[in-house]
Amino acid sequence: MWQALLLAFLAGVLAANAYPHFAKGITAQRFPTVFGSSPVVNVLAGWSGLALAALCLWGAHPVRHPGGALLGLAVGALPMSLFHATGRTIGARD
Repeated sequence: MWQALLLAFLAGVLAANAYPHFAKGITAQRFPTVFGSSPVVNVLAGWSGLALAALCLWGAHPVRHPGGALLGLAVGALPMSLFHATGRTIGARD
């Protein structure tokens, strides 16, 4: 069960971080990443993050541990969402 919680937590962190990059990239907007801020870089970073999140969630076996997977996702997504919401991202400006 602890592996399911840990993998789902990681999936939540990765998905919450990947979403803004993917969204900015597909709308051709610049957004800072460690690899640059072009829209193409953001699409690739966002897509990679979403793919890794999906793999982590798959490894968490959400069918066997639905409560643990949901809890891990929620607890993992919250700090990363707050990180982005407060503008603490690399290269972010007020």
